[in-house]
Amino acid sequence: MATLLSAAPPAPRRGRSRALLLVERNLMIYRHTWSVFVAEIFEPVLYLLTIGLGVGQLVGHIPGLGTRNADYTAFVAPALLATAAMNSAMNETTFNLFYKLKFDRVYDSILTTPMNIRDVVTGEVYWAVLRGVTACVGFLAVVSCFGAVRTPWVLLVVPGAAVIAFSFAAVGLAVTTYLRTSHDFQLIQLVMLPMFLFATTFYPLGVYPRPVQIAVECLPLYQAIELLRGPALGEITPGLLLAVGYLLLLGLAGRAVAIRRLSRSLLH
Repeated sequence: MATLLSAAPPAPRRGRSRALLLVERNLMIYRHTWSVFVAEIFEPVLYLLTIGLGVGQLVGHIPGLGTRNADYTAFVAPALLATAAMNSAMNETTFNLFYKLKFDRVYDSILTTPMNIRDVVTGEVYWAVLRGVTACVGFLAVVSCFGAVRTPWVLLVVPGAAVIAFSFAAVGLAVTTYLRTSHDFQLIQLVMLPMFLFATTFYPLGVYPRPVQIAVECLPLYQAIELLRGPALGEITPGLLLAVGYLLLLGLAGRAVAIRRLSRSLLH
């Protein structure tokens, strides 16, 4: 009896556990490329130095933000935190995943194991969330050195960064299924750059006329910035729940599209 039990095959892992195996695989691959994570922090730090601190000397304090004014560096820093989480997650599920799909053909071999498309999508999103949170925590440490952290509520930006990374990772994965060649990445930048510039990264929403404000409020990066800017400035309002709901729904929709389209392309 003992011999029969020892020879029995192991019980199949649940879907979530199988997805974590893909995260483990990515960790093993990237364990020697820690410089990639440093580079993801370096870009927002440059923005903080040149615009947050440089322009901040000219701007001074920004009135009308909650119950108190905020200096310009403290206003810009959480927006750059949100951008760091967004870019890190999007880079993983667009650029890197595109080459896994089109050139390395990584998933052809992965799908010969008990893993299915849902496991692959979930695992890649988990991995992108891990990278997004790591980039945000690293940048938060740098921001603290500049004295831009003024309240203990700033710790809420860490789970906030996870929500942001999930949303953009899932959307990025869905978008990648539509890309035909590497030249199509220019179309992604055509969307990402204007969103970065207009989503109140560097100035308040009130500078726009009301019709433009409504359009900006629909941008996912605007909701991401609002999700982090409130806690970073010590302003905890019900609007944060709206931002969380918006980003989670967007991420779930992106994940559903990615699963459906990858099922068509990889299994047929």
